[in-house]
Amino acid sequence: MKVEAILRELEQAARQLGIRVSYEHIDGELGAGGLCRVRGQWRIIVDRRTTPGERVGMLAEALARFDLAGIELSPAAAQVVERSRGLGSSSRPGPGR
Repeated sequence: MKVEAILRELEQAARQLGIRVSYEHIDGELGAGGLCRVRGQWRIIVDRRTTPGERVGMLAEALARFDLAGIELSPAAAQVVERSRGLGSSSRPGPGR
């Protein structure tokens, strides 16, 4: 499955969870973005200069912190999210865990 297709799928999963995804210009030492809460709403903010592969990684890492039961993902997208869980995101406190 192509990276762009997985990216669209992860963006859709975020929308289904009520998480707003935005691509913005990020300056300074903030890195390339990530999951945050703004005025009570979960958001994933991603630097617009990132590659599609980097975007998939960031969205997968953020979504790994939520309960995805009921969210239909292709095997490829589900594997990317599960890999992110295995890299330590489950050890951090998160919204759906």
